[in-house]
Amino acid sequence: MSTSRYLSTEALSWLLDLGNVTSALLPEGSLLQPLWDHLQQHHHHLMRSPLFPVALSISTYFLLVGLYTGLDLLAPSWPSVNGYKLHPHKAVTWVGVRTTLRVTFYNHLLYMFPATLAQWLWRPDTPLPRDAPTLWEFLLGILGCTLLFDFQYYLWHLLHHRVPWLYRTFHAVHHQYNRPFSLVTQYMSGWELFTVGFWATVDPMLLGCHCLTTWGFMVFNIYVSTEDHCGYDFPWAMHRLMPLGLWGGSPKHDLHHQRPGTNFAPFFSHWDWLAGTDSSATDVSESTGDVFSRL
Repeated sequence: MSTSRYLSTEALSWLLDLGNVTSALLPEGSLLQPLWDHLQQHHHHLMRSPLFPVALSISTYFLLVGLYTGLDLLAPSWPSVNGYKLHPHKAVTWVGVRTTLRVTFYNHLLYMFPATLAQWLWRPDTPLPRDAPTLWEFLLGILGCTLLFDFQYYLWHLLHHRVPWLYRTFHAVHHQYNRPFSLVTQYMSGWELFTVGFWATVDPMLLGCHCLTTWGFMVFNIYVSTEDHCGYDFPWAMHRLMPLGLWGGSPKHDLHHQRPGTNFAPFFSHWDWLAGTDSSATDVSESTGDVFSRL
């Protein structure tokens, strides 16, 4: 046997051995398979319940707003945190916390609880596939759902600002705070909360996502929605991690609450760029300077 042929045979044997080791460590070739197997083994009945997505969404939301609200109340005496606030001289008060919580609980009891009850009574248990999605399927599924939700909400949001009756009847509640904090995320009319929740639920179905991907998107959607309203500009925020200014984040949405005719997209920036509804802090400072120059 020639030297080159011998080396080729050895290399092929080494690759086959490596493949066998990888398959043993990662069942079905998916990085998520061990996690999925663990969840199925220990939480099978919980995950099959139609109530599980609702419980996951609500618990994720209140966990996040609880953390941000704690920071809000501590920030005035905690300079290292207060320095990251978009409006460091405007403190979040207990009155604001109570008001936003009251509306949030009211909407959940009046709208979300009946919808949850109907889902529990009439929706069948969630089928759990044996195989987990691949890591690429998981990430691309979340990206696809986020892009679709972003497009839907941009059109819905634009319509509710351009049609006065829709704005007065449904969306004006959300704009009572021109400098939002995390609890303003769901400080909205019941109609708005229902439609946003409807898209977040239906979009993974439209894209045929694995249930693990669906739950991942729900958690991510709540995380970035809360971050948009948090009133902070932390170094790890999504708009700082995303290149080329593709993600609006809390600074852009904070500007939307000050200039309601701009920055309608909830997450990405491309629809506002294309439609000419984009606004930045520079635009606000320039327009403020023009006002002062005319006084």
